[in-house]
Order: sequence, then structure tokens, then C-alpha cells
Amino acid sequence: MGKRYTMFNYGIDRLSVKTTLQLAKGEEKGQLNAAAIANIKASNDAVLTIAKNEKVVYGINTGFGPLCNTKIPSEDTSQLQRNILLSHSVGVGEPVDTFIAKLMLILKVQSLSKGFSGISQDVLERILWHIDQDIIPLVPEQGSVGASGDLAPLSHLFLPLIGEGYVYQNGIKVASSQVLEAHGLKPLTLEPKAGLALINGTQFIAAHAVMVVDTLHNCLEHADLIAAIMIEGLQGSKMPFHPELHKTRPYSGNTFVAAKIDKLLADSEIMEDHKNCDRVQDPYSLRCVPQVHGSSRSAWLHLKEAVEIEINSVTDNPIVFSKDFTISGGNFHGQPLALPLDYACLAAAELGNISDRRAYLSLEGKSPGVPKLLMKETGLNSGFMIVQYTGAALVSENKGLCFPASADSIPTSLGQEDHVSMGSIGGRKALRVCYNLEKILAVELICAAQAMDFQRPLKSSKTIDALHKEVRSKISHADKDRIFGDDIQQAIQIIKGRELVNIAEKNTDISNQQLYSF
Repeated sequence: MGKRYTMFNYGIDRLSVKTTLQLAKGEEKGQLNAAAIANIKASNDAVLTIAKNEKVVYGINTGFGPLCNTKIPSEDTSQLQRNILLSHSVGVGEPVDTFIAKLMLILKVQSLSKGFSGISQDVLERILWHIDQDIIPLVPEQGSVGASGDLAPLSHLFLPLIGEGYVYQNGIKVASSQVLEAHGLKPLTLEPKAGLALINGTQFIAAHAVMVVDTLHNCLEHADLIAAIMIEGLQGSKMPFHPELHKTRPYSGNTFVAAKIDKLLADSEIMEDHKNCDRVQDPYSLRCVPQVHGSSRSAWLHLKEAVEIEINSVTDNPIVFSKDFTISGGNFHGQPLALPLDYACLAAAELGNISDRRAYLSLEGKSPGVPKLLMKETGLNSGFMIVQYTGAALVSENKGLCFPASADSIPTSLGQEDHVSMGSIGGRKALRVCYNLEKILAVELICAAQAMDFQRPLKSSKTIDALHKEVRSKISHADKDRIFGDDIQQAIQIIKGRELVNIAEKNTDISNQQLYSF
């Protein structure tokens, strides 16, 4: 029997970040049901009626941008729509990952299927064919200013509909015309407004934002776990996570992280051993985990909520309500995502910043039982000294990426588009910071696991012991120098694989199925 899917009804069902990712991974299937098809047809009929009339409606029987007052004869409207895809395909740089391009296709189908864009069903069915066949267009990463939609990347995304551009099939770059011919398909002839509907929209920004929501969430989950391992490994105090403390300053992110760390450290012999030591308080990187991690969680939540509004919205222009009622507005403007993306970018960078401080702290040799540079015999051995350099380099790189893209605006389109969001740049930048963060956390993970080794024979909490065993099943203790780059790569894969999160949830009630999940 074939795989059984839960069918997602484009334009009718509400997309979540989770469902979007499942559709892109092929874990869910999407379709146009009867209700969506009826909405699509009604909107398409309205556009065809408008195109035959003398009344001027932007993008249907006019030029684009500063050419909005140029009337186009009805016999030329199809060529107009083809030309907009050709002329706007000006992207440069490396192609985006095919997974992101596939997300763009999915998000565009959802937006167009709501029945306010005037596009025909056959165009949407062809896009669905690309998704289902995993034949994904090549989309250059640079060229969008994130205002009148992501014009350049979306133009490249939909060139294959008219037999132009390139696609990836089985990981190989192929001319779209060759792929269509091989499958017995012909290029589409675009009806009035179709080209404009395809390239207006925020799907490039939104696809990156979906990836940021997912990647940053995984980093947040691991940051808490790794911090807990490090706190035990360095015999930090448990008191900064006491619930009574956080009732006095009840930010939801802070209280969530504090409760989580408190549960992770429960029943730990290591923490009990530290209970009566003469150390008054820990450095901020241990003591202020709830405040720093919690603030980053709040930024993540803000982005997640914005993304889930955006991916269920109509973001092209004009919006077609009926043949007698269209509105040319600004639903394509990327600002609602641009600001939260910059916020999330800073939040991710700060997670990396405090993670690196904890890694550095573990090297100092000032914690009970933990030797300097995390190795007993140093001199001949450099220990974990240079491991932390990698984390420091990535933290510095992230700081340079934190300048908010949304703080800039350059007028385009002869002044018609005189304020732009640069959300496309913010999305790419935030995702790059998140990928760097995975590596920074990997550095802290191997340092925390090494520090824990020196606390034996004292027992960890049940959960942290299970986490430590999982790490040690893949990365062994180091008692002399070796190629630590290999260890870092293995730790990165541990974080990407998310098994530590599954282990923690099995061993401790730290479920976050409400506010901080998706």
C-alpha cells in the first residue's frame, strides 16, 4: 500500500509553520478542493470581465509600477503577463536551497487559492505539479527589496510555467523547457493579471521566515538543555531558577526557561554537593539563563505569530473582490515580517553570545573538579582552548549580521515604490545567524559534556545523565589532543538531529506544547 496522507486543502485550511514544513518534506499532501476551486473560478471570471472592459484597473489592463497609467489593449494582455515574468527575472547570486524554493511554491499556492487574485485554476494545478513531482525552480538569492512583493525571486520561481528558466530535478539543474517536454507538458499561456499575481507577494521573505522559526526553535530547545548540562558540569547554583524568584518578574519566556532548567536539574547529586559551598553567586552566563534565553523565546514567539498570519494572507496586488470592486493597496509590503525577522536575528545572536561565554567559562579551571582547558594534562596538549575560538569567531560574525535590514530603504520604480522593507535581506541574514548558532551551541555542547565527565562519580539528574550518555555515544571523552573539528561536526549533527530534545521530553515533563511550540 502507498503512503497515507492527511490532505491539506489549499486556500481553505489554515497553514501553520509545522504543516508548511510537512508539505515541503512530502509528509503531507496538498490539494484544491471544490470550495477553493469555486473561489478561484469566481475571482478569475471577474478578472476576465475586467480585462474586456474599458475601465482601467492596475495590472490587469495597465502597465506596472511607474507605468500604471499606461493602458494596454485587450489583445496584448497575455503578452503583458509573460513580459512581466521575463523582465523581472533579474536575480543574482547563488541559488537558494531547493527546500526554500519549494516552500515558496507552497506559500504562493496558499495565497492565490483564497480567491482574491484572479488567477486561473490551471496555473495553480501546474504549480502543484511542481511541488508533487519535486521539480523545483532555480531561484537566485539576491535581488528583492521586499516591498512590491519579492519580485525578482518570484519571477525566477515561475519562469518554468512559461517554459523558461531552470529547475532542479533529482538534484540536477535542467532547463525547464526540457523537463516540460519530457513530461509531455506545454508552457502555459498566462491570462490577464496572472503574471502580476505570481510575482507580487512576500513568499521569499516568508519562506525564509518559516525556516527561521523552525531552526531558531530547535536552537532554543538545545540552548536550554546544553546550559543545564553546563550548569551541572561547572557545579553552578540552582537557586537562580527557583519559581519564587521569577514570580517577582513574571515574563513568560523567563518563567518558562527557569521552570525547565529547574526540572532538568532535579534530583542531581552534583547540585546537592554544591549546596553548601562558599561561592556566593555564579557568573551571568549561568545565573541569567532564564532572562537571556527567555527573551530570545519571546522574540521567537513574536516572529512565529507574524509568520502564521502572513502565510495565510493574500499578499499580491490588486486584490479582486468582484468585477466591480478591486483595490490596489500595499498587501505585498514586507514590513510586517521584516521587523520581526530583525528581532529574531538579534535574539539568535544573543543566544550564541551567552553560549560562548559559558563555553569560555568552562575552560578557566575555576569550577570544582574541572581542570583548566577541560583537560588534566595540558602543556603538551592544548585541550579545548581552540575549540572555543571557533565559537568566538561565529559569535563575532553574527554580531556583524545583526544590523537590522529593515532600518534601510532605497526608493525604486522611479519613486513609485519609495519605501521598501528589505525583509528579503533580513530573512536571509536571520537564517544565516541561526545556522551559525547551531555551530556555536555545538561547541558549548562538547565543552559541557567534557566538564560533566570530571564530576563523576557524583550522579547527574536522570535527564541530564541521559543527555550526556547520548552525546558520549557519538563523541568520546578527550584526554589528549585530537582533531576537535571532527567533534564539532558531530555535535552539529546531534543538534540538527534533535534527538536530545526527544530524550529530554521522555525523561522530564518539560513539554512546551502551548505557547512556545508550533
